[in-house]
Amino acid sequence: MSITERQKQILHCIKTFHQREGFPPSLREVCAALGLVSPGSLIKHIRALEAEGLLKSVPGKKRSWKVVGRSSSPSIPLVGRIAAGTPILAQENKEDDLPVDPTLFGANEAFAVRVQGDSMIEAQIRDGDIAVIRPMEEAENGWIVAVMVEGLEPEATLKIFRRQKDAVELVPANTKYKPLLFKGKDRTKVKILGKLIGIIRSRT
Repeated sequence: MSITERQKQILHCIKTFHQREGFPPSLREVCAALGLVSPGSLIKHIRALEAEGLLKSVPGKKRSWKVVGRSSSPSIPLVGRIAAGTPILAQENKEDDLPVDPTLFGANEAFAVRVQGDSMIEAQIRDGDIAVIRPMEEAENGWIVAVMVEGLEPEATLKIFRRQKDAVELVPANTKYKPLLFKGKDRTKVKILGKLIGIIRSRT
């Protein structure tokens, strides 16, 4: 049995709330998020989702739902500010989940970062765009990568990667800006987070 669009919305609401807050939403919070006046119909949907094995709950607890099984639609986590030493997909880094299947970009796993500034404008990457990144720790020359640079603001940035004999160069796609060059031991300041595989265009 396939689930309805409303049931898909309920699953997505529970999942994103849990990821954002660290605990599941209450019935009232799901109703508020979906614009439902009464919890009566919501309870019926939840029972149907439990019967399908998509939602699990513990009797007697108000905040006990968990999306399980074949669960919710594929999504890409949108990562916000990144703290040095914190895994890129750590809960505290996530802002939201984009309802987009990463396989549309040719990847089984991906995360997204919001582009800040115009340093990549000549590569048609604009301020406010969302960059879709395939996680990896190594890069080849000429790739556009998401990197984290120790001491740099913002922490995560998009640049063209170039490796030299004893240096790493991060090159902007805007002639107004100079490349960032890291020689010798300074190369360890650069941490590759992943390769750019797509752009979700800002509407503004």
